[in-house]
Amino acid sequence: MAMEQTIRVLNRMVEDHVIGRYAIGGAVAAFNYVESSFTEDLDILISFENSAKPSALIVLTPIYDCLAKQGYTKHNKEGILVEGWPVQFLPVANALDEEALAEALDVNLKVGDSEESVTCRVLSPEHIVATALSVGRPKDWIRINQFIDQNAFDATRLCAILARHRLQEKWTGFCDRFEVADPCRSERKP
Repeated sequence: MAMEQTIRVLNRMVEDHVIGRYAIGGAVAAFNYVESSFTEDLDILISFENSAKPSALIVLTPIYDCLAKQGYTKHNKEGILVEGWPVQFLPVANALDEEALAEALDVNLKVGDSEESVTCRVLSPEHIVATALSVGRPKDWIRINQFIDQNAFDATRLCAILARHRLQEKWTGFCDRFEVADPCRSERKP
């Protein structure tokens, strides 16, 4: 499966103004920072340039129409197959998503064994952790622990993000549950 080709399709969708910005999230984004777990799909956080925050059901129609014109019509689980990768488009749904997308990092993603890379945007490690905490599924807890074990985030930046998005209590609960030293506790006033 050629992720490089999938990302090239996404980049064309930006150039053609089908979507505004995008950033890779989930396990594929985590691969840039930690030895992450296996994934079968590509989670794409997206915005729409000329959108007044319509519902996700209406918003995704232009994406599916654009992809259908290119021959991408087959679905696999939650995603539409683009060059062999099931792609799940996730419109910005809250302030954390909006900030994560705005602060996503431009990376040259090396794909496969070739020397080639493709330019794309990827969520920052701190936003990946904050989003995983916000969602709170068991696989998200595993991902957070991977970032902690591999010291793959800036604790000061993460704590600021958690404070801005009112996730401190959830973070404290996570740290207590998994017996993790809370780097944010020392930054909070007693």
